[in-house]
Amino acid sequence: MSTFPGSPRIIKGGIVLINPSTSAVERIITLQYNPDTLTRTFQIKGMGGEGGDRSEALRLTGPPVESIKLDAEIDATDQLETAQPGSAVLQAGIHPQLAALETIIYPKSGQLQSNNRLAQMGTIEIAPMESALTLFIWSSNRILPVRLTEFSVTEEAFDVNLNPVRAKVSIGMRVLSVEDLGFDHRGSSLYMTYQQNKERLAGMFTGGALSQLGITRTI
Repeated sequence: MSTFPGSPRIIKGGIVLINPSTSAVERIITLQYNPDTLTRTFQIKGMGGEGGDRSEALRLTGPPVESIKLDAEIDATDQLETAQPGSAVLQAGIHPQLAALETIIYPKSGQLQSNNRLAQMGTIEIAPMESALTLFIWSSNRILPVRLTEFSVTEEAFDVNLNPVRAKVSIGMRVLSVEDLGFDHRGSSLYMTYQQNKERLAGMFTGGALSQLGITRTI
């Protein structure tokens, strides 16, 4: 990165974990390098289509299911060259960064042990464990409540102790809308802000003219 005083500050993308009950921030994971590409797909929720009622073809039943996929790089090579004895990167390489991402999809070990004790006591029903609210942040325009749906790690280089020092992480996410969370959930207000901001940005688009499409009469 250039150190020239006039260089713009680069905003990083990342993931933030929020306590769903208190809204307290539990962890902030900043991507070391912003991915070159971000793939977004939408599954439209409509009443028309094959086998549907033709009279309902233009009706939407809810927000589309939006999915996001990205590939992120984590590299400690430069840090190893300047690391001080006893530093975390010398002791564990990039294990801490990988573990911070991986534990998003794990229930906490304490919860597993607690549920095991309840099961041994003969508790008939054990409630599923609730994870932290995961937010994917890609600038102030896109703060999205998400659920990780895919996660893979390709470790590409190791130190003398076989700690990974360079890796590529592929992450797939599904955006959680008000239909997934319910309007009373903290994540729903963030989703509504995201959709309303999308509508605001769409309003900034000036659009074209029918003449540009080769049409000279009113449709």
